[in-house]
Amino acid sequence: MRRTNPMTRRGFVLKAATATVAAPMLVPGAALGADDGTPANERIVMGSIGVGGRGSGDMRGLMGFKEVQMVAVCDPVPEHCQRAKESVDGRYGNSDCKMTADFREITRRDDIDAVMIGTPDHWHAIITIDACKNGKDIFCEKPECLTVAEGRAMVNAVKRYGRVFSGGSQRVLGDYGNLPREVRGGRFGKIQEIFVNCGGPSGDCYLPKVDTPKGLDWEMWLGPAPWRPYHPNLVRGGFRPYRDYSGGGMTDWGAHRFGAAMFAANIHKQGPIAITPPNGDDVKQLTFTFAGGLKMYHGGTNNITYKGTEEDHPVSGDVDMKTYRGRGGLLGDFVECVLTRSEPFRDIETCHRATSVCHLGNIAYWLKRPLQYDPDREEIVGDPEANRWINRPMRGPWTLS
Repeated sequence: MRRTNPMTRRGFVLKAATATVAAPMLVPGAALGADDGTPANERIVMGSIGVGGRGSGDMRGLMGFKEVQMVAVCDPVPEHCQRAKESVDGRYGNSDCKMTADFREITRRDDIDAVMIGTPDHWHAIITIDACKNGKDIFCEKPECLTVAEGRAMVNAVKRYGRVFSGGSQRVLGDYGNLPREVRGGRFGKIQEIFVNCGGPSGDCYLPKVDTPKGLDWEMWLGPAPWRPYHPNLVRGGFRPYRDYSGGGMTDWGAHRFGAAMFAANIHKQGPIAITPPNGDDVKQLTFTFAGGLKMYHGGTNNITYKGTEEDHPVSGDVDMKTYRGRGGLLGDFVECVLTRSEPFRDIETCHRATSVCHLGNIAYWLKRPLQYDPDREEIVGDPEANRWINRPMRGPWTLS
């Protein structure tokens, strides 16, 4: 059901920890400069955190919905913040959008209902958990976390505080049309193998030191990551090759494509039981083995290729499959789910499982040896060195708690 009764932010936050769902705070549209006639109980007040790259596109996309009112932007890079503010002010015809380098000035504002997180990957978990604790719903870009343990902490926070969380992978459905429904409907029979083509793992960062520009909050950009000197590539979207901040192409496009493959094969709430890297002999490709025998490989000539017990044949009958709610694709799904308190298409558990596959693949690549994995306990079995990569130390004062 849609929201019908207003709630104070104080009452909202107190109830969030115990309620299964909780509605956003209601702010009159006129008070926010809205003039489109959207009822107050249909308006979502938002802030955008991380607006230098993909996050700026998400921010603009969300502002395209009449139910959304963007009121604040955050980025430690001043020019990113300024451009985002100009975009928001231009959308609403005023100069009211607030700028900050500290995400907590958004997550802890009483008048904000939801946040968009478009920061580098190493920040996603900390900001998501803080947003949950402060009664915010979350749209977070992929890959949703930097480690398996971060992902599980995010799942726990979303559930504990009764928040709506949507991961930012529009390509699970958007790139493949009706294919997921056909795979589920038996187009290839029982799926036995899946080939997924995406980039490889990240590695160490050896960029040289460059003087930090005036006004840029480099400590805030680094946050929980190990300290290193500033380099402009990192703040211009070039952080993905380096594992202090990202899992490389494996988690970048892998979050899209492994996520899409797992959803189509209906294993998107599971994890693998074994991860085997290529050995130059009998194992040609990184291989994920799931309970029941399905194997998923890193590599292939297409984005995703499915092989099953039968040749390609037409699918008859309807297939019951989760899809987007509302209107306007993935962003519209998030907006609709915030209003109706429903579970989004890219819910937090689904995002976590897809991203975990990418992280486990990276660990196998980095260590160059097979891994046995317990997907229920989310532990690498019998290999303490490998299992240490399930989580990583954070630079103080930042923690997941």
